[in-house]
Amino acid sequence: MWRLVEGYHAPVYFAPQAREEYAAAGLRGFWMGYVAGRSGPLGAVPPEVVTAMFYNFAAARIDRALPDAWSLGTPADAVAAHQRIADLRLRELLGDGVDDPALGEVAKALAEVVVGLDPAGRPLFAAHAALAIPDAPHLALWWATTALREFRGDGHVAALLTAGLDGCEANVLAVVAGQVPEQQREFRGWTEPEWEAAINRLRERGWLDADDALTDRGRQVRTDVEELTDRLAASVDRAVEAGFGVDRLLAALRPVVARTVEGVPFPNPIGLPE
Repeated sequence: MWRLVEGYHAPVYFAPQAREEYAAAGLRGFWMGYVAGRSGPLGAVPPEVVTAMFYNFAAARIDRALPDAWSLGTPADAVAAHQRIADLRLRELLGDGVDDPALGEVAKALAEVVVGLDPAGRPLFAAHAALAIPDAPHLALWWATTALREFRGDGHVAALLTAGLDGCEANVLAVVAGQVPEQQREFRGWTEPEWEAAINRLRERGWLDADDALTDRGRQVRTDVEELTDRLAASVDRAVEAGFGVDRLLAALRPVVARTVEGVPFPNPIGLPE
């Protein structure tokens, strides 16, 4: 389910329209737009708060975007730009499928799930879930999948904390495991010294060997993190099953995401597998 939810949400990050739409909202460059657009539902919070919630981004990457973004535009402007990018890109990718009545059915089902979830301990989810649900079915579905991926993401942060992994270390392990591109350090804004220090810490714990490959213990840590992330997201599965039905939802999403995932490069920094 995560792969399908992420496959519908993710094209917004790789849309060719992004820079133009962010610029129209007064934001300078892609990264300022990304940070402001994703954190905008929280309001004009300081960069330290966003760094804490995003978790795997270096503080310097967030500091370059905030609070400057809030002197150039409002959080509402950034959120609106983010949604316009999603609208334009999804219309391109879905083609005539954007008018498929089944899209509205799935959007309604997932919106009901989002509204019914407990937001406790899930700040990014709570902020995105509190936004108004768009009228257009393809955007209502994007709103729901966005909220759900942040629900899972908030739980993933809790799992990383439980495992004693900081944001840089988590990225290092993802690169070593082949889950994300080799350029992940640059994508997430970590310096070379910060990256090397994280590698050294992982070696000292016995999670990486002398060749910087995962040890058995390192693989087990990653497995534990993913399994805990799944358990923390299990309320979504239960809610879907109680309403629309998991099998029915997956069957409905697969042909839709087969189109939208064409807008996602592989490999990608999100870790979505091809």
